[in-house]
Amino acid sequence: MAREEEVERLSTEIVNKGIMEDGSLRFLVRVRRQLPDFLNSVNLQYVRLGYSYFLSHASYLFLLVTLPVLFLLVAAYCHDMNQPPQQSNTFFSFFFFTPNSQRLSALELDAIFTVGLVGFAIYAFLDHFTPRPTYLLEFACYRPPDHLKISKEEFIKLARESGKFNEAAIEYQQRVLKNSGIGDETYMPREVFRPTDYKITLKDGREEAAIVMFGAVDDLLAATKIRPKDIRILVVNCGALNTTPSLSSMIINHYKMRHDINSFNLGGMGCAAGIIAIDLAKDLLTGYPSSYALVVSTEVVSSAWYSGNETDMLLPNCFFRMGAAAILLSNCRVDRRRSKYELKQLVRTHKGMDSRSFKSIHLKEDAEGKMGLWVSKDVIEVGGRALKANITVLGPLVLPPFKQLHLFANLLFNRKTKPYIPNYKLAFDHVCILATSKMVLDHIQTNLELSEDYMEASRATLNRFGNTSSSSVWYQLAYLEASKRVKKGHRIWQIAFGSGFKCNSIVWKALSTVEKPIRNPWIQDSVL
Repeated sequence: MAREEEVERLSTEIVNKGIMEDGSLRFLVRVRRQLPDFLNSVNLQYVRLGYSYFLSHASYLFLLVTLPVLFLLVAAYCHDMNQPPQQSNTFFSFFFFTPNSQRLSALELDAIFTVGLVGFAIYAFLDHFTPRPTYLLEFACYRPPDHLKISKEEFIKLARESGKFNEAAIEYQQRVLKNSGIGDETYMPREVFRPTDYKITLKDGREEAAIVMFGAVDDLLAATKIRPKDIRILVVNCGALNTTPSLSSMIINHYKMRHDINSFNLGGMGCAAGIIAIDLAKDLLTGYPSSYALVVSTEVVSSAWYSGNETDMLLPNCFFRMGAAAILLSNCRVDRRRSKYELKQLVRTHKGMDSRSFKSIHLKEDAEGKMGLWVSKDVIEVGGRALKANITVLGPLVLPPFKQLHLFANLLFNRKTKPYIPNYKLAFDHVCILATSKMVLDHIQTNLELSEDYMEASRATLNRFGNTSSSSVWYQLAYLEASKRVKKGHRIWQIAFGSGFKCNSIVWKALSTVEKPIRNPWIQDSVL
């Protein structure tokens, strides 16, 4: 049956009534839309939605009331089966007659009833009162088209031709790019290099966000065969661009998702927001068991672009590049067999109570009123302290017992010598460190005493895709999958840093050996 279109209701009002100079009557009629007639224009899909809410909550009450009654009735029936037909006066004897040869002894019936009741109680307890594991079914990283590729030489050429930077700013960006660890095949929107008289608009930011987000989600849905209406939870994070409607609403509108979807939009939380989004989705899945959660992590380069000449605000221009990742999570136990990873640990550290950490990365205006991200010169030291606090909490969760004892003793008694750094190679098989810059990766490698094998995914991602912000750690995991290095039982440690100052860690366990995927941003590269 075709849906009946709701009739639009209008109201009229006469305004500016009067008499003109020639004596004719003058008036204007204002036409306004009224609220719909709720009593006579009920949309059936919302009625169904209301009943779904009722049934989802009523099912628990139904089980609570009817199951004990059902067990009592079954027990009465079983007891009736052991009585001679002429002596059976129960309700069941009126409908059932069982020959003596098929009757069970009272002891056997009691055993069957007890085992069934205990089994059901154990299942109900495990299913409803124990934490459900969070599974990662699949993830996808967006690879922009080749016409958006940019080399370091072309970056400087376009920046100079735009006329937005003086020669000192051009030379500074050239020096930074030379030692950045970024290669010549990263991706950038060309709108940021338009001439001085062009101002980057909100439309430019929305278009860039739509390209990268929809591209990642399209690949994810194609790989999982999940319908958009099956997704119950949506979390989107983007640091620089915050629009109205939000980016999460853009996704809901584009994919026509369900009306009761729980959507969240995280903004201004920097490169560490991707793991925060995973944490939020995990907590929401606890309240909505057996559901799917979609997490989309991105950064919009055109909204973070700085067109001024202050050197402390030019660093993000040199490192940020286009990219996005889409991750599908579930806490349905049946999904374990087709999931890639299980979330094992997640630790978040926030140093915002310290003013020096809080101000280390700051969005502000320069003397000319141009907006940009200001990065403090001591941001590496601030990040190091946040990383130390984070791994101190993570260590007892992942390290073997004897290493935990050594770490604990060092924290209690070692006050003067160099602090003990655990050997994390015993806890993790792969490490994915946010690819911010070559200098940051070098410092982390030295402090954690990581080999080049552990750093390979981070350095390769920085070289090939640049700093894609919160999605960077997913490009690194995609690199490990494309090179077929993830085996069953392997543990992957993802580390991300962000303004605030934040350091977040997440640990995944591979549930099976990951074969070389079909959809992967690295597949087309000859190096793999």
